[in-house]
Amino acid sequence: MAKVPNQRDIIDRKTLVSDLALLVDDFAPTSMEFRNAVLKKLKQALASGQDEIKRRFMENNKGRPSMHAASFLMDQIIRVIYDVATEYIYPLSNPTPSEKLSLLAVGGYGRGELAPHSDVDLLFLFPYKQTAWSEQVVEFTLYMLWDLGLKVGHATRTTDECIRLSRQDITIQTALLEARYLWGDKELATELRNKFMKEIVAGNGKQFIEAKLHERDERHKKYGNSRYVVEPNLKEGKGGLRDLQTLFWLAKFLYSTTEVSELERRGVFTRSERQRLTKASNFLRTVRCHLHYLTNRPEERLTFDVQGELAARLGYTDHAGTLGVERFMKHYFLIAKDIGDLTRIFCANLEAMHQKKSRLSLPRIGLLKRKVDGFRAEGGRLDFLSEEDIFSDPVKILGLFHVAQNRGLDVHPNALRLIRRNLKLINRKLRQNEEANRLFMEMLTSRKDPETTLRRLNEAGVFGKFIPDFGRVVAQMQHDMYHVYTVDEHTIRAIGILSHIEDGLLSEEHPLSHRIMPKIVSRRVLYTAVLLHDIAKGRGGDHSVLGADVAKRLCPRLGLTASETETVAWLVRYHLLFSNFAFKRDISDPKTVADFVQIIQSPVRLKLLLILTVVDIRAVGPNVWNGWKGQLLRDLYYASETALTGGHISDGRTKRADYNKGRLAETLTDWSDEERDAHLARFYESYWVSNSLEIHKHHAELMRAADRTDDTLTIEAVSDQFQSVTEVTVYTPDHPGLFARIAAAMSLSGASIVDAKIHTTVDGMALDSFVIQDMEGNVFDQGDRMKRLRATIEDTLKGKRKAHIELTTREHSSLPSRTRVFKVEPAVMIDNKASNIHTVIEVHGRDRVGLLAELTRALFTLSLSISSAHIATYGERAVDVFYVKDMFGLKITNDVKLRSIEEKLIEVLSEPEKPRKKSAKSKKSQVEKTQ
Repeated sequence: MAKVPNQRDIIDRKTLVSDLALLVDDFAPTSMEFRNAVLKKLKQALASGQDEIKRRFMENNKGRPSMHAASFLMDQIIRVIYDVATEYIYPLSNPTPSEKLSLLAVGGYGRGELAPHSDVDLLFLFPYKQTAWSEQVVEFTLYMLWDLGLKVGHATRTTDECIRLSRQDITIQTALLEARYLWGDKELATELRNKFMKEIVAGNGKQFIEAKLHERDERHKKYGNSRYVVEPNLKEGKGGLRDLQTLFWLAKFLYSTTEVSELERRGVFTRSERQRLTKASNFLRTVRCHLHYLTNRPEERLTFDVQGELAARLGYTDHAGTLGVERFMKHYFLIAKDIGDLTRIFCANLEAMHQKKSRLSLPRIGLLKRKVDGFRAEGGRLDFLSEEDIFSDPVKILGLFHVAQNRGLDVHPNALRLIRRNLKLINRKLRQNEEANRLFMEMLTSRKDPETTLRRLNEAGVFGKFIPDFGRVVAQMQHDMYHVYTVDEHTIRAIGILSHIEDGLLSEEHPLSHRIMPKIVSRRVLYTAVLLHDIAKGRGGDHSVLGADVAKRLCPRLGLTASETETVAWLVRYHLLFSNFAFKRDISDPKTVADFVQIIQSPVRLKLLLILTVVDIRAVGPNVWNGWKGQLLRDLYYASETALTGGHISDGRTKRADYNKGRLAETLTDWSDEERDAHLARFYESYWVSNSLEIHKHHAELMRAADRTDDTLTIEAVSDQFQSVTEVTVYTPDHPGLFARIAAAMSLSGASIVDAKIHTTVDGMALDSFVIQDMEGNVFDQGDRMKRLRATIEDTLKGKRKAHIELTTREHSSLPSRTRVFKVEPAVMIDNKASNIHTVIEVHGRDRVGLLAELTRALFTLSLSISSAHIATYGERAVDVFYVKDMFGLKITNDVKLRSIEEKLIEVLSEPEKPRKKSAKSKKSQVEKTQ
């Protein structure tokens, strides 16, 4: 363990021992008074030492010395406890050979590293079996440590038990590998060490390596299998501390050292790699210490609520276009990437030195060295023929990955190491090289797993060097709850999803995208657009606009024609258009389709943009896509395709309404003429043009059944597993505020409303349809959820429950939401151009329980009638759109009324705990109106 400076400032064991010796004069050693007095002294010493360690850490911001100091402090405390037990409480005047006890530190403590709130792992070692004396000493030691408030992991074993168990359990084997003598009988600890090295370590390197690497792979799967998740686990996640520890476990098992300098001397690492390893190790340890101090617990996750404070403590400040917290997390991801690189290098050296079989399941001939297209294949991995290759012809850097992709080979770590050391060869001249750009485009658009190849290029540092604009977003995170991955990881995943759609692997989830993919005129336009759609993030402006400029500049270099370049730039510029219209607008409103088509202008663009939108959403995170979003995109696609290929967006509202009524009349064959005519006359024109024939028929049957039984409240629910939604239809007498009350009841029941349409009949009935999901984005029909939802809606509408009051109470009494760490500026946009007959209100704010209910209640108090609502949540950000009319069924055009709507909704969107300000001219909103 490293030497700790000024040790006595942390704990003066000699003085502490003297103070404890004096207690024997005041209390009998076996008395509880003596024990309590000892505990008091130890608490003081521990608290004083911990304060000094924390002071030093906050002063120098270095985690490794802090961990060593904490381990030193714990050593002294445990030694003192052991000495008190064996000298004062359970002394032995003439111990037998079996009355020996050795204390060993294991785990992180064994390495001499203790984070502020880490567990203290101990091994109590006996020679043959546990005696009454040793049992008493162990019990006293443990109880004292527990009473000091420490978390202790412990095992009590003999030497033979340790050896036997380590053969059976890789975890125990690893713990013994790190065991460090602490106190007690030193010969016993030495005996265990010698026996362990002779019987377990010697000759078993291969098995240990395979077991630890398998353990690592399983751990990676558990924690997301990516080092680029935006809330990483810095201990167990990919590229975290555990990966570093695995590397050192392997080194200790094979080389009997954990000193990086010794690994450099043996040729395992170069000097620069050793420096990278030390830098990564120091950074992660410092972050971990800060995280423990900040949370006051053994927290290992870099969650959103701590990232900002950690960034501030580590000195990361905001720069133009980039938050300090994003700069901190980018540094973290680059460190995690370094650890992955170094692990691969280390494992390659192990394989070379110990002739370990390739971990790939390849035919025996694959293990032989052979030439492949100007490179050398060895063990299923591709390498350069000589180091001189890349200097004489730097294009071979890209050629290596190109051949590996075509031949289904991995890239040899030696080649990766050579490339990383010479990334300066990827310069302006190489970027302008026609052959190099051809190779890159072929890898990007290949039918042979482009995702894996692009990830290899990125891990090697080649991607960001060859496409410098992409290099700017490597490890770039967005500090929000919507985006799960860094920008580069999101982009590479999106290309992988596009490839899967093209190969038919996602045909059931994305039937339309799969069907139109073969009709795409230029595959490289689509693949390039996916590559560039987020390339301008983090630059401080609209990344869509800035990204289009990047595309115009980069595409000709990549070999795209002027026409292809224009299309790629357009797709990047409008890559959010499809989702904005599909998720925020009423697709049944002809004006929505007309406005969308006016921007699209081309069936070719429509196809390209749909697929780009699908892969973009899918690549955001595991639970972002659902069937409902897919259905909305398909509905908008089909409506737009019809308009673009000669169909009419609107043949006249009245004509369309009459046509739809006629189609419904033809299907109601078992209805009398009087029943049918009465039903067709019950709805206003808007109902007939905004629903499909299937929905019209379903509503007709539901209403007839309810009217025949005189039910004043009918609630029906139908789930669609493919769309991942449950549609709830409420048929009841209309009254003011009905939508708001139903929305409150649904929120109270844990339902998330994603879409709603409100229709009123001429005879005063309301037919409201709500599309809902559970909080995980699934159908809302598991267990007895629907039964509880029906009861809550019924009780709310009958006045038995005040749902909006219950929601307010719940919000104030519940634990703070994780979304509170994010600031979302409230915004209200009122648009009188998006619809011919409605005023469209779009609101943005921080999501919270009951927000929709509050917003709809506010609209009710403003005497507005809601015709449809479209609800979307992007992590912590809620985006809700309402199609409304005034009490006379008209658009809202009065300036005073518009300002009143804006102010009222801003008040609702503002944080409840903050004073709500009203302003005639709010800087947080925009009003667009057409008189």
